[in-house]
Amino acid sequence: MDPATLVAQALATGASAGLTGAASSAVSDAYRALRRALLARLSGSPRALERIQVLERQPGTPTGELVREFVVTDAVDAHVEELARHLLALIGGADTRPARHGIDLSSARGVQIGDGNTQHNTFG
Repeated sequence: MDPATLVAQALATGASAGLTGAASSAVSDAYRALRRALLARLSGSPRALERIQVLERQPGTPTGELVREFVVTDAVDAHVEELARHLLALIGGADTRPARHGIDLSSARGVQIGDGNTQHNTFG
């Protein structure tokens, strides 16, 4: 699983767990730590911050757009990824193994993530 998808999965899972009222204090603390780290990295991206808020209000919301925002804004660093892995490990049942392949999109143009996309590019 790529790091951006892993972080989005951790946020979605953590938001769902936190809403049940059965979340342990360790899970709640781990979720808040991940959220704080992301908010610091996304301070200049109101669109990504809005997507996180929507996910918290509606935990079943698809995370594809959030993953795309993480990639575009380069929000996921090693620290954020580690916080996400820790949260998923506390919740249990999630695959937190590192991805087998790394993808460097730092010089990419016209990148899409997710299914069912339509894209029209004009590079000049």
